[in-house]
Amino acid sequence: LKLFVEQGGRVIDSSPMYGESESVVGTLATELGVTKKLFLATKVWTRGREDGIRQMEQSFRRMQTKRMDLMQIHNLRDWKTHLKTLRDWKAQGRIRYIGITHHTESAYDDLAHIIETEDIDFVQLNYSITSRTAEKRLLPLAQEKRVAVLVNKPFEKAGLFGIVRGKQLPPWATEIDCTSWAQFFLKFVLGHPAVTCAIPATARPHHLLDNMQAGLGRLPDAAMRNKMAEALRQL
Repeated sequence: LKLFVEQGGRVIDSSPMYGESESVVGTLATELGVTKKLFLATKVWTRGREDGIRQMEQSFRRMQTKRMDLMQIHNLRDWKTHLKTLRDWKAQGRIRYIGITHHTESAYDDLAHIIETEDIDFVQLNYSITSRTAEKRLLPLAQEKRVAVLVNKPFEKAGLFGIVRGKQLPPWATEIDCTSWAQFFLKFVLGHPAVTCAIPATARPHHLLDNMQAGLGRLPDAAMRNKMAEALRQL
């Protein structure tokens, strides 16, 4: 976490379903004195208004913050109920932004419907160089509605590294200031104009340093992104 902040990282995305994640983030951020430098995001993942409130209050305590930057409705679970609470909390200043999430393409129609009909600030969805369905409707819609996009699974849970194991980066990757496959995959995602932030997970400091470099230097335009995807298909 210290290294992440030193490299300019800000967004921490958590959830009550991620084991001790919220507590670990809260404890370490407090010990390091970096809480105010972070954009704290977590989720509500239960059914019912009162259970939702209890769970979110617990997240505030665990992450040791009085105001959450982003509270998301995890996998759209009981979203209509929680959305009412989140609107009230946003009006009270307890949260800054409201978000919805899902990790499967089967939920894209539901995500799109909510973005079209409700006042949403963020959407979190899966998107990668090999999973591009979000480009068809969701990403353009988010851009049109000015909804920020968090991308999960940009590495397909590390599956993309299996495809390129032992393979060299294309020499033209230097045109987008890319020096590793991790940066290649992240820059593809970040190059889409609708994407606000990618959230790759890692427990290894050297991977974190590598990932963070994807946010520096040039990003690919649409033509380069298509070239990148085609290069991967040919491996």
